[in-house]
Amino acid sequence: MFWMVALLAQDGMQYVYRVYAPDDALPADLFWAAFHRHDEGPHPRASDSFDAAEIWRNPTTPAHLTVHQY
Repeated sequence: MFWMVALLAQDGMQYVYRVYAPDDALPADLFWAAFHRHDEGPHPRASDSFDAAEIWRNPTTPAHLTVHQY
């Protein structure tokens, strides 16, 4: 199972991250996983407002919590 997390950044763009996590993962954990992954990259600072993020689920095989940038 993986989740998609979209974060708004200061450059006005939206960055989307794939977060592998179980079905019962907490939205806050998904948000912070994507936020910290974004923060480690070369992109402009993302909003740390949880309410500004979009989180949705995509079905796939379960995996450990990992993050991939798109």
